[in-house]
Amino acid sequence: DDASQPWGLKILRVDIKDITPPQDLVDAMGRQMKAERDKRATILEAEAYRQAEILQAEGEKQAVILEAYARKEAAFRDSEARERFAQAEAKAIKAISIAINNGNLQAVNYLIAIRYMGSVNRLATSDNPKLLLLPLEAAGIIGALGGIKDIIKNAAFAKKI
Repeated sequence: DDASQPWGLKILRVDIKDITPPQDLVDAMGRQMKAERDKRATILEAEAYRQAEILQAEGEKQAVILEAYARKEAAFRDSEARERFAQAEAKAIKAISIAINNGNLQAVNYLIAIRYMGSVNRLATSDNPKLLLLPLEAAGIIGALGGIKDIIKNAAFAKKI
């Protein structure tokens, strides 16, 4: 507009029908566009990799937390089971003590026989190869197991009364 005003002309609009830039400029613009696309692709790939690593780390962290919680729960349940077993043992020993005070030695024989058979069972079912030798007194202990029947009968009879 400044160039045409001294001549008394007012230009309202200019239409450019065709521009043919030099080939080296076209090539440079093409390389620039390709570089921009490559840059965006690289940034997107890096961001995706970063997100994947973060999610992987968070998953591993959660797994460690859950595993620790499970170990804690298992330890708690084991301690409760040991406590209940100890209470049951104490109750059984108290019952045996009362039976001994009342002159009932069959209860002692029963306790010894049960403990002995439990030990033999654990020894026989262990994974280690072994030769299981029972002492001659084993026959006496096994005979004491026959007395268990009488103890159970007497206990059942005492409950009925």
